[in-house]
Amino acid sequence: MIRKKIKKILVPLDGSKNSLRGLDEAIYLARQCQATITGLYIIPIYPRNLADAIMPFQIHLSKEAKRFMEHAKRRSAQKGIVFKSKIIFGSPTVEIEELSRKGKFHIIVIGSRG
Repeated sequence: MIRKKIKKILVPLDGSKNSLRGLDEAIYLARQCQATITGLYIIPIYPRNLADAIMPFQIHLSKEAKRFMEHAKRRSAQKGIVFKSKIIFGSPTVEIEELSRKGKFHIIVIGSRG
């Protein structure tokens, strides 16, 4: 029954080993259910008064996010899973909730410690 219901999996990623573990669990689940994975990488937004000072750092974060998402896409493809990448700026809790609702995902898989 579960295999028929889970077709869209959302995996928030942040470049950490823990988020890769979450991705690996999502890949396993996607293989069982013939589901697709959408990886979501959220780059934090900083106050406007810091914009000039923080801009080089945000450019660096954007490059790192793209690099990590390419790695996640290759990792998924090796197991035959379609991986869609989404990189956005915002608050992780707000953006995860909003995308999960708008994208009508069936499950969210998040890697964590402990």
